[in-house]
Amino acid sequence: MKLKNQKLWVALFIGPALFFITVFLLYPSVHTMIISFLGKRSETFVGMKNYIYSFTSPTMLTAFRNNLMWLVFFTAGTVGMGLLMAILADKIKYEKLAKTIIFMPMAVSFVGASVVWKFVYTYKPIFTNQIGLLNQVIVLFGGSPKGWLMKGPWMNNFSLIFVGIWIWTGFCMVLLSAAYKGIPRELMEAGRVDGANEWQVFTKIIIPSMKSTIAVVTTTMIINVLKIFDIVYVMTNGNYGTEVIANRMYKEMFQYRNYGRASAIAVILFLLIIPVIVMNIKRMKGEDS
Repeated sequence: MKLKNQKLWVALFIGPALFFITVFLLYPSVHTMIISFLGKRSETFVGMKNYIYSFTSPTMLTAFRNNLMWLVFFTAGTVGMGLLMAILADKIKYEKLAKTIIFMPMAVSFVGASVVWKFVYTYKPIFTNQIGLLNQVIVLFGGSPKGWLMKGPWMNNFSLIFVGIWIWTGFCMVLLSAAYKGIPRELMEAGRVDGANEWQVFTKIIIPSMKSTIAVVTTTMIINVLKIFDIVYVMTNGNYGTEVIANRMYKEMFQYRNYGRASAIAVILFLLIIPVIVMNIKRMKGEDS
């Protein structure tokens, strides 16, 4: 009787969680995988056709290239700048004010920030009045206006990536700053007393002490950047060679009504994120052990 009651309590506690995971996570995932093998209207079985399109279409190859650019430069930029700002802010008198200013972009919606930066990058032909801030500054100093969001593949993609870094650096800084403040000051002072210069203190003491936090922040940024959508959708909608995977999935789903291709791209995006999650779980298990 006692065992039966225990099982009942276990079912009562776990049951709702299992129900919601099944309805809102497992079922949509499995259904998306099934649709990815069907045609445009989800009526006919087409096998691997949608996946072959995803890995051979020039548009999708451009999206993969751009996502790789985002992955490398956005992740390095946000984590690197966040770490730098965390350390520098700790050394100045107005630390809280500086951190508030750096963190402020996170309070703006991604769509709002994208609209603001789209105005900053706005380009008008030469010999006409420039309304974009960047081109106004360039013209003021005698230069020629540039199509920041039109000239690819490097200039426009880096212009978009910079917006992402501007938004997310504050988030990284807050987490890394908390970890930096947790390092015993005596440890760093002992290193300096033993003759270590600031670079050696940074590489031999600060970085190893913050290793786990840096790994968590990096993993979070990688997962975010693989799903990057808002900035690209608002500022270029994937035009001029700035397409990314999530934006292409949105277009296939809501503009072209090709549910098979959209589902195949969604599955690919899902599979790209899984290794990052697995690595993070393994790292956490390693720390626990």
